[in-house]
Amino acid sequence: MNTSHIDLADRAGDGLSVTLNWDRDGGGRLWVSVLHEASGVSMDIDAEPDQALDVFYHPFAYCMRRAA
Repeated sequence: MNTSHIDLADRAGDGLSVTLNWDRDGGGRLWVSVLHEASGVSMDIDAEPDQALDVFYHPFAYCMRRAA
């Protein structure tokens, strides 16, 4: 079990599961994981500390910015 990985928040709805993650031993990395439950497709989006909650609540806005 990886005790350095902490789930800070999670939510589910409309077929999606969204989790805000923190790796306290990995340099404090924050990221949001999004899982489309029906298809099993998932993605991780890195988040800066000052934007972590915004990425958690609006992950698709941030994945589009990262892809551009």
